Amino acid sequence: MDNKIRLLLAEDEPSLGQIVKESLETRNFKVTHALNGEEAYEYYKNNEFDILVLDVMMPKKDGFTLAKEIRNENKNIPIIFLTAKSQTKDVIDGFNHGGNDYLKKPFSMEELIIRAYSLLDRVTVKNNFQNIVIGQYIFNYEKQKLIFNDENFLLTHRESELLFHLTQRKNEILDRSFILNKLWGDDDFFNARSMDVFISKLRKKLKKDQNIQIINIRGYGYKLMC
Repeated sequence: MDNKIRLLLAEDEPSLGQIVKESLETRNFKVTHALNGEEAYEYYKNNEFDILVLDVMMPKKDGFTLAKEIRNENKNIPIIFLTAKSQTKDVIDGFNHGGNDYLKKPFSMEELIIRAYSLLDRVTVKNNFQNIVIGQYIFNYEKQKLIFNDENFLLTHRESELLFHLTQRKNEILDRSFILNKLWGDDDFFNARSMDVFISKLRKKLKKDQNIQIINIRGYGYKLMC
């Protein structure tokens, strides 16, 4: 039985793509290499993959556009962006388009492999917790929604990710810097303010159960109490 990790690599530089492909294939990956965004999307539609590695700047369809289209169909598959850009805005754009991680060129193969395995481990954990009980709510991670009696509250991708991490440390402190770096790519002031907004949105959606609180532990992070 073939238990290799199925990886789709979208990289328009043929030589770099071939090097990455060959290196990964020595480490238990089965790699399909696409030279542009349109070709990558065709491969994605016609095959099954465990993880995607997408160059941001590609002909025909860039990596952000490709990731956004894929996220409309699959909320869970891990996506790593490869890019020569590393400004905070570029990183934020990557996460806003559905990316899970961001790797700046030039990169080491060891770093790519470690990041890929880390994301795959997180997906395995999440797949074991499709329905999470939060007080009187049911949190369906796969469908990104909260259920309270007969009411459904749809969550955005980032709301769902943030709530998942809060539930995994229920009644414990979720470190502020950790979650900012995981979901926003940087723990700067502006991202911290953005996260505060998302926390407020989650509080409103969870307010029907008065025993649920998301407490701000100043200087440390947040705690989901229920």
